[in-house]
Amino acid sequence: MDDFSTTAADEKNSSSAAIKATARQLLVELGAGGLSLEAVAAGGGLAVADVESVFPHRDDLLTALLTDAYNESGAAMEQADRAAKDSEAPAGARLLAVARALRQWSVGNPAEFALIYGSPVPGYHAPQDTVPPASRTPAVLADIVRSALESGELAPPRRVVPGPPLIRPEAAAMFGSVPPEPFTDVIERGIVLWSNLIGLLVFEVFSRTHDSVRDQSEFFDFAIAVTAENVGLEISLD
Repeated sequence: MDDFSTTAADEKNSSSAAIKATARQLLVELGAGGLSLEAVAAGGGLAVADVESVFPHRDDLLTALLTDAYNESGAAMEQADRAAKDSEAPAGARLLAVARALRQWSVGNPAEFALIYGSPVPGYHAPQDTVPPASRTPAVLADIVRSALESGELAPPRRVVPGPPLIRPEAAAMFGSVPPEPFTDVIERGIVLWSNLIGLLVFEVFSRTHDSVRDQSEFFDFAIAVTAENVGLEISLD
């Protein structure tokens, strides 16, 4: 790549970062549904044409923000898991560490959390290339459960999912394969774990538990420990 191409690419990356920074500020004020290229241009002191040269349509900008949010939250969980593994923490402690990391990111970035886990944006359909970033969160959880299964840390379920598997092939592929008895439904349980984690954060970020829970942090840890039991993991809160 010649110097001119390098400079042009650097300028586009710089413009993209500045536009996304303005858009994130507007997410707080307007929500994702109120985001427009015109609003971003006005907020950043730019001409609409300058914004369109980087993000031709509103959906392109939303996709970029969505991708960044998934990647940032996933990276926070992955970093927490690496630190837990480096300290040779058991699977339950790894799970609590990554859940806390996602909570810290979510509480610190409520507008971005709402973008990826809140109500769908009218008229917007996320493209297929957002799937890998979105998969980072369940992939971290799946790795912890899979490691616990392989190390013998996973307790057998007291209630087995009746009938044939309830999962799609894509879920089994992410986990690796359907485990043998008595853990054949561990992937279903992992999806319950994932949905419970996100549900807890939705309740906190959107202020659904503030009138009923005295200590949000302690309640979150307790709730994750209770949820972990369903998948066969024990979390010590001592």
